[in-house]
Amino acid sequence: QVQLVESGGGLVQAGGSLRLSCAASGSIFSINAMGWYRQAPRKQRELVATITRGGTTNYADSVKGRFTISRDNAKNTVYLQMNSLKPEDTAVYYCRLVTGNIYWGQGTQVTVSS
Repeated sequence: QVQLVESGGGLVQAGGSLRLSCAASGSIFSINAMGWYRQAPRKQRELVATITRGGTTNYADSVKGRFTISRDNAKNTVYLQMNSLKPEDTAVYYCRLVTGNIYWGQGTQVTVSS
């Protein structure tokens, strides 16, 4: 069984910053990739950023230049540094872990006020 524990969400004013963390624990033998997705009200869940075990990153166009994904392989933890936040970044942010299966965190709310 694999558990993902997210933290770091909250309320911030536009232009501000937040840092999300997601720690994986449990029966983890090999992590292929970790990433962040988000879902705003009445919208589909969408990719924010992903990072492979080797460090290759991928970002949604809407966050490029503002968000940075990183990971600590030794701690099985992935981070998302979010700068220059905009009201349209408001969503529930979910951590995703890919091993031989796919696991999701419980989500953390990020609210950006204008």
